[in-house]
Amino acid sequence: MSKIAIIGAGYAGMSAAWDLRNAGHDVTLYEADDHVGGLASGFREPSWNWSVEKFYHHWFASDAAMLGLMDDLGLREKVLFPRPYTVMYHKERFYPLDSVLKAILFPGLGWGVDKIRFGLVGLFLRLTTSWQELEKYSVDEWMRKWVGERVYKLMWEPLVVGKFGEKYAKQVNMAWMWARLHARTTRLGTFEGGFQAFSDQFAQKLIEHGVTIRLGTPVTRVERDSASGLLTLATPSGVEQADQILITLSPAIAAKMVPSLPASYLQGLLNLKSMGAVVLVLALKEKLSREGYYWYNIPKSAGFPFLAVVEHTNFVPPEHFGGDHIVYVGDYLEPTHEHFSMSAEELLAKFAPHLKKFNPNFEPGWVKKAWVFRTAYAQPVPLVNHSRNIPALKTPIDGLFLASMSQVYPWDRGTNFAVEIGRRVAREMLEP
Repeated sequence: MSKIAIIGAGYAGMSAAWDLRNAGHDVTLYEADDHVGGLASGFREPSWNWSVEKFYHHWFASDAAMLGLMDDLGLREKVLFPRPYTVMYHKERFYPLDSVLKAILFPGLGWGVDKIRFGLVGLFLRLTTSWQELEKYSVDEWMRKWVGERVYKLMWEPLVVGKFGEKYAKQVNMAWMWARLHARTTRLGTFEGGFQAFSDQFAQKLIEHGVTIRLGTPVTRVERDSASGLLTLATPSGVEQADQILITLSPAIAAKMVPSLPASYLQGLLNLKSMGAVVLVLALKEKLSREGYYWYNIPKSAGFPFLAVVEHTNFVPPEHFGGDHIVYVGDYLEPTHEHFSMSAEELLAKFAPHLKKFNPNFEPGWVKKAWVFRTAYAQPVPLVNHSRNIPALKTPIDGLFLASMSQVYPWDRGTNFAVEIGRRVAREMLEP
């Protein structure tokens, strides 16, 4: 029986812990925060009986890794699939975009050859499995060629610019776009009680199976002890040893944590690009969307100081939140952006005038409470031929493994692929 340390109690770390413990190993999870769940963690007010995620999350009906884990944990019956409505901004109005038919009927496409090209390209990307060929091209280059300049600028360029900013928008490869269109569904799911409820129940299952979870225990350094030959990790209580270590944090944090990695692997981690995220969460007295829309896609060119507005309580009923209407106002940004240093009150003052465009009756007095959450590592940036740059799960240091959102490629980041990579790295760790 090996002694295994896993750093990070997000979904990747917990999923790996489940499989490694079931294989008979002594597993300890180290988590710097006082709760499990990572970027999918949530919070709860005293009057709420469900948690709210700090960064908006949902599952897709095609999320096989997540749903398979739910089956293994005996929690599948708690997965719910409501039917929310997604809309897109066009000429100062919002239009439903939550099905293939509604996308085709989107008025911005007109009724000519543009609509035909849009439909055919969408069908091709849903059916093809040859993503390796697509990663040779940027989204900008490939889409302009095949859907045309007008459709690209209307439908796809806003998505890429919104996710990656002007800095990376023309460099992101087409396999990333393929993965989004190929794998995602219009049916969106959540967990009874919220994602934090799932994370807590998952953690309890791990503890019942013999996994040790140490919250509030940051690991600052990992290296191999030259005397014993064992891997060591530095924690606030001292240096500890393990036969194998799995790091499930961002590549940049891993590079800082293990400076003894060979230069080529270390530089590979540091070369990976990513975007951060800033999310303002509002508890409102009134409903924002009079039409009951859940997700508003907003092009940066429209002049809003945010990328998306998500009315969570048009997905999950407000009764679970003491009647509060929960709204996310979020954006993907570089960590140097001014929003990273602004308070919830400052962001609300900046955003509030624009919320009237979603409901003319909106007033700042509707806001009962506001929270702001930030992370420097929210969206990996896959450049052209990105598969050449993905770090191996097994690092050059014997017994040390790394599993991050930058390695789930060609798939986009998300909890489903966090589970997938966690279970995949566990299989590698179990190999003789």
